[in-house]
Amino acid sequence: MNVQPSARISPSLVWLFAIASGLSVANVYYAQPLLDALARDFGISQAAVGGVITATQLGCALALLFLVPLGDRVDRRRLMAIQMVALIVALIAAGMAQSAPVLLAGMLAVGLLGTAMTQGLIAYAASAAAPHEQGRVVGTAQGGVFIGLLLARVFAGGISDLAGWRGVYFCAALLMLAIAIPLWRRLPVLPPASRTLSYPRLLASMLTLLRDEKVLQVRGMLALLMFAAFNIFWSALVLPLSAPPYSFSHTAIGAFGLAGMVGALAAARAGEWADRGYARRTSGIALLALVLAWWPLSLMEVSLWALAIGIVLLDLGGQALHVTNQSLIFRTRPDAHSRLVGLYMLFYAVGSGLGAIGTTVTYAHFGWQGVCLLGAVVSLLALVFWWLTQRQVAETMDCATERR
Repeated sequence: MNVQPSARISPSLVWLFAIASGLSVANVYYAQPLLDALARDFGISQAAVGGVITATQLGCALALLFLVPLGDRVDRRRLMAIQMVALIVALIAAGMAQSAPVLLAGMLAVGLLGTAMTQGLIAYAASAAAPHEQGRVVGTAQGGVFIGLLLARVFAGGISDLAGWRGVYFCAALLMLAIAIPLWRRLPVLPPASRTLSYPRLLASMLTLLRDEKVLQVRGMLALLMFAAFNIFWSALVLPLSAPPYSFSHTAIGAFGLAGMVGALAAARAGEWADRGYARRTSGIALLALVLAWWPLSLMEVSLWALAIGIVLLDLGGQALHVTNQSLIFRTRPDAHSRLVGLYMLFYAVGSGLGAIGTTVTYAHFGWQGVCLLGAVVSLLALVFWWLTQRQVAETMDCATERR
């Protein structure tokens, strides 16, 4: 059942989707620069405080499997409202935690509901957009996600300096409350795409989608490799920059991430290209940028300007590919947007985990040059995989267009 409207979505609503998505995803990443303060306040060892991030990421995975797919079965507007209220409560609970178990439970809930809101809004935007503008709308919303992710660490660091780590979560709750009112007023009412499916059948249908949808399989694998490359870089960057001769602070290291804002700005344009039928060309250019980025990144020890250029290329290629992937996946099954985005982001989660594990081991044995070589190999593998599968995916997309 095609539930997409034919009317053009207003620019103000597109920006509302982007802002709400950015604020939602930021909640998942506030804890990263606060680990030292959390370890001190709760008496958690430096080795064990990483469990805070683990709890948050566990919540993310549970959301992708069990909450995000609900958008295909129930009233999305009502679902967003319920999740928003629950997320505000979770943020307040995390900020008021007085023991480590309560803190971990709060972080798990923040990861669960923050991810459900973020990916639910992306699927909502895709369903609210007309087919000819779907890529542009998804690209803009995804740009909001990327900016929210980048600024989350800066926001958390600044607020914690003024009001402590608890103030970060109380401020986050206020921000979500502020965006909740315009969301409730402006979000369009869309009919559930799969109302007849029971919840168990809805979850079971995700396996069917993963088995049958060739575009999801190919684009998901590209996402896995691309996000693995991302995390190979970002998980290792702090190691050389925090050591001599640089000895940069965490704030200074985080500032390098702001160079990736260029990638977020390019994300919407990649969606527009996909709308115009240039998805294959955009994917090729994005993957080529991803491969080329590792050359200036490998020159970091010679020039920090080369590092900045490499970050721009890495994020530009990665975000353009990410938006193109989502644009193509959403076109295959208009009745399954929420399930599709949940499955697609599971590929992202696996790739991110593998990249983070691989890069720390590589850096320990082969240093920064080994990290760059590993990233380049993974990026090149993604380019080769795309080249070998592009014709098959193009034929699948043609068939999907004919069905619609």
